[in-house]
Amino acid sequence: MIPSDWMPDAAIARIILHWTAGSHKATDFDRKHYHVLIEGDGKPVKGFPSIAANSLPRAKSGYAAHTLNCNTGSIGLSMCAMAGSNERPFKPGSYPLTKSQWDAASTAAADLCKRYKISVSPKTVLSHAEVQANLGIRQRGKWDIAILPFDTAFDTARECGDRFRAEVAAKLARL
Repeated sequence: MIPSDWMPDAAIARIILHWTAGSHKATDFDRKHYHVLIEGDGKPVKGFPSIAANSLPRAKSGYAAHTLNCNTGSIGLSMCAMAGSNERPFKPGSYPLTKSQWDAASTAAADLCKRYKISVSPKTVLSHAEVQANLGIRQRGKWDIAILPFDTAFDTARECGDRFRAEVAAKLARL
């Protein structure tokens, strides 16, 4: 799914999953902050920063700034969705995250894990909403992704993260 030329040589430790809080289409603003974006129909879009700019041991000029104090060594993977959403009470907004996006994002994450030899764990494949709890890096109230609009039975960051990791691991095993 992810073209090989989108995945340059780089030292990468983790993938952080996001939503853009925008529409189902990737904007130039979105593309400045993430390496790979998934549009509403599941189509991947390449972000402007190279993954190599976020490489360890220190992010380079022009890196993708997607997660507060956690960009070095991190790939920003984002689904284009959730404009106008609210966490509690939950409202998905006018562009809810779709199952097609979720499936495409887990496939993209599996491709990235394979390319960068990232094992799937809560510290290496996680959502922005899990960064503070899983990595101990304080964030500013980010709740992406703490509920799935297409399956609201998953309504905590950990539940969503565990589901995503299970799907990524299953796809990675088939690669």
